[in-house]
Amino acid sequence: MTYISKPAISHPKMPKNNLGLTARDYEGMVSTLCAGCGHDSVTAAIIQAVFELDIEPHMLAKMSGIGCSSKTPAYFVSQAHGFNAVHGRMASVTTGAYAANRKLTYIGVSGDGDSLSIGAGQFIHAIRRNLNMCYIIENNGVYGLTKGQFSASADIGSRPKKGLPNQQEPIDSVSIALGLGATYIARSFSGDKDQLVPLIKGALTHSGFALVDIISPCVTFNDHEGSTKSYAHTRQFYHHVVDVDFVPPAKEIKAAYDEGSAMSIELHGGSKIVLRKIEKDYDPTSRAVSFKYLRDRFNAGEITTGLLYIDNSRKEMHDLMGNSDTPLSELALNTLHPGKEELKKILDRYR
Repeated sequence: MTYISKPAISHPKMPKNNLGLTARDYEGMVSTLCAGCGHDSVTAAIIQAVFELDIEPHMLAKMSGIGCSSKTPAYFVSQAHGFNAVHGRMASVTTGAYAANRKLTYIGVSGDGDSLSIGAGQFIHAIRRNLNMCYIIENNGVYGLTKGQFSASADIGSRPKKGLPNQQEPIDSVSIALGLGATYIARSFSGDKDQLVPLIKGALTHSGFALVDIISPCVTFNDHEGSTKSYAHTRQFYHHVVDVDFVPPAKEIKAAYDEGSAMSIELHGGSKIVLRKIEKDYDPTSRAVSFKYLRDRFNAGEITTGLLYIDNSRKEMHDLMGNSDTPLSELALNTLHPGKEELKKILDRYR
């Protein structure tokens, strides 16, 4: 694979964030994905989100597995830490990295094949542990890197370019996440940047496992008539549940929202997300409502997008286990080692 660096040139009047950095400082290599791939739109949304959140590049860890989606981290924040794991193992590698260093912001980019087939077990246990990360699934319904076979997220009746329609039940990542107790669940479309950027910003600042499932059409193998993951189908059937605005912790911004027109939810870091209700009866803080709504809309053939569920009451992995506030990577060896006498006491408990 050939990687081409972007020229380090930017307009002197480009906007800067609070760190004095421009959006160009959050870019990566030149994309080698197919022209028009939805994944590149996701990359642009991630760049905008981390730029606006003032995340220091060296405090970001970008993780991936194998597949077209897992090439995405090469295309943003070149100065960040990164790890490209084997197929389906991104979640477990991220768990190990976060266990060692909880100070970094973790963003994992995966695909429907990487997460819902070979990596399904890894995905499930990252949710169960409430691993503090933003987990993005670039969902196109096919294995684009190996010539377009159906993935586990392909809908019944979805047609390939050649061959028979899919007859197997799809695995819905947001329904799995909801059932296992994920604390931030969202779905969006790669072609809807206005919706996608605030959702990613909310996921990056949420304390706990934050899933953002993104319908991201494969222009080469799955963007034709009959495909349920095509641009045309998604634009026709995607259905907004809530519009989300991400609000930094600043008192003067609160007055911009008329009373009764929105629900404000404070995240653990002090920032807020403002939910503008579109469906009158939809409550993104109720799992029961979310379950029923998702199933009803699925049966109606619609793709539900927006912030589907949020819970700020559950502790993330380190806090749940009572771990040290100091990252393991910063603890001295004599602090980590219990000593011969303490080790003997521990072992005696199992005799």
